[in-house]
Amino acid sequence: MSKHRRRHIPDDPCPCPTSVEEITEKNVRAIADLEERAKANLSTTDRIATYISRFCGSMAFVWVHVALFSGWILANTLIPNSLDPFPFSLLTLVVSLEAIFLSTFIMISENRQEQMSERRSNLDLQINLLAEQESTKLLQLTKEIARKLGIDPAKLTDVNAMEQPTRPEQLVRQIDQNGHGQNSDKR
Repeated sequence: MSKHRRRHIPDDPCPCPTSVEEITEKNVRAIADLEERAKANLSTTDRIATYISRFCGSMAFVWVHVALFSGWILANTLIPNSLDPFPFSLLTLVVSLEAIFLSTFIMISENRQEQMSERRSNLDLQINLLAEQESTKLLQLTKEIARKLGIDPAKLTDVNAMEQPTRPEQLVRQIDQNGHGQNSDKR
């Protein structure tokens, strides 16, 4: 049996992964599916803002503007009685309006990115808390096994401390007391 082959247990609806690669592949796929569903639920305005923001952050955007501005300046300098003679007041107006709209689209896109980042952080926190709870339970079970094997777990003081459940509210208080909390530098 190869290391990437799944074990089949009769009546088991989900074959168990047999390697770390299979487990991580499954996790990567699950996160990618979550990201795809989040993208699919974007509103039309969010999609437009994302597209515009992405384009504005590219070299194509720079080159398009270099060509447009150069063409505008050359045309209005070389053609007598042009639409926008020097000092190019119309060009200044257009560029100012473009800056207003681009900054708005970028802020919309950044807000959406922040929401997605917050969602990922919350997911990380929940997974970390679950992993901590599982570790605590494993320590408690290991301690019980040690007792049954005649090993005195009382000698393991660090394990005794670590098997206590983590209290997120206490950790936040400790972080805040040590000046590492949000906006601690403003006080």
